[in-house]
Amino acid sequence: MGKIVVVGLGPGDIGSLTLGAIEKMSNGNMVFLRTEKHPTVEYLNEKRIEYISYDYAYEEQQSFEKVYEFIVQDLVKRSQEYKSITYCVPGHPLVAENTVTMLMELEKRGSIELEIIPGLSFIEPVILAVGHDPINGLKVIDGLNIYETNVDINIDCLVTQVYDKMRASELKLALMEIYGDEHEVYVINSAGIKDKEKVLRIPLYELDRVDDISFLTSVYVPRMKNKARYDINDLMRIMERLRGKDGCPWDAEQTHISLREYVIEEAYEVVDTINNDDMDALADELGDLLLQVVFHSQIAKEEGYFNFWDVTTNICKKLIHRHPHVFLDKTANNVSEALKSWNDMKAEEKSILNYTDRLKDIPRSLPSLMRSYKIQQRASDVGFDWEDVSGAIEKLYEELDEVMEEIKNNNKDSLESEIGDLIFALVNVCRFVDINPENAINRTIDKFVERFEFIEAESKKMGIDLKEMTLKDMDFMWNKAKIHKNKKNDKK
Repeated sequence: MGKIVVVGLGPGDIGSLTLGAIEKMSNGNMVFLRTEKHPTVEYLNEKRIEYISYDYAYEEQQSFEKVYEFIVQDLVKRSQEYKSITYCVPGHPLVAENTVTMLMELEKRGSIELEIIPGLSFIEPVILAVGHDPINGLKVIDGLNIYETNVDINIDCLVTQVYDKMRASELKLALMEIYGDEHEVYVINSAGIKDKEKVLRIPLYELDRVDDISFLTSVYVPRMKNKARYDINDLMRIMERLRGKDGCPWDAEQTHISLREYVIEEAYEVVDTINNDDMDALADELGDLLLQVVFHSQIAKEEGYFNFWDVTTNICKKLIHRHPHVFLDKTANNVSEALKSWNDMKAEEKSILNYTDRLKDIPRSLPSLMRSYKIQQRASDVGFDWEDVSGAIEKLYEELDEVMEEIKNNNKDSLESEIGDLIFALVNVCRFVDINPENAINRTIDKFVERFEFIEAESKKMGIDLKEMTLKDMDFMWNKAKIHKNKKNDKK
């Protein structure tokens, strides 16, 4: 088993090299550099210390992940060949250095012996350059994985590996989605290197316009102090305060039961904005719906049942478990197979043992048309269905005849049952022609209101109150409203 001595070269200034680093690089062992694009390499050249750089791997490999894998594999092989080697990395070996993280995993498995010689990280000189105290929190982010990192607007963030304009442009776009265009950031180049350090304070939208960007560039993003933007943590703290001492009396007295109607109401308001294709309103209504989730989570936290993190944990586990074709080695070649996989995983989670349990699992609190639609879908999954829409239409007429018969009999209880059968049969027809019955009836309701509004407006023009008009007159106006609507559509 070979030994690898990992040496931290510091942030860049030769004066930041530690005595331990100098000793290890000068002990005669083979020296390997992750990159020679670092100012302290000048010291190795001055002392005529021979080294091998892995810069060539960045050209040969297809991704940074592949580069790191190649370097680690080669280091292990070299350590076995030479018994002990020295591997030098920029900054501190344990700060933003993926290859060292991978080597440490190999050490845990007993594959190599590892010794780490610390060095000054790039963090200290950057903090000194921008004059910020990290006491309120500092998050270090790898600029190569900005889309895979949770940026926290409530603490300062330091982004490393912003080494060219393309990387700066990607970082700018990612951060502007979170902070907005005008949030000011610091661009620091050659932090801690005497006579070379440069600090520029600019709004985010100018980030990729900076000319002096190199492998020694970092971006410091101060926390959001003016609260132009908020995140989920802010929402949770606001709700906690509203229900706490000196909070809002109304919020404080709410319970899961008292909030039930608001959950449904907010969900339907979200649907309305989608139907109206109003994206600004959708963002607002989704916030109202999210508030209900946070509200219930806060109540449950106070009662000792669960908290918001349990909610997010449960849904994440559920999504991973129900998508084995994404997170495991299963396959789903189309939407139908993906949906079947989802339902199979759901049945497994809920210990659903038979087909009837699948029907009973559909919540009774759903709107009746939606519940009917879903139950029919699940019955269809096992073949309990008409061959085509003609069977469903024939059943619709059969149920209509039975309704007419019960109207003649004047049997209220039986009539209610038969009208239910008629509606259920109509939902079946909707399902066969791929029409959502909820959407269809809501569309008709909207159409009815619009035509009624036209009739009332016309009656006012005539100086007649609606109550004074005959049914025949209103029917005439109704047909006129239909013509009016068609003419509006033609103009579009």
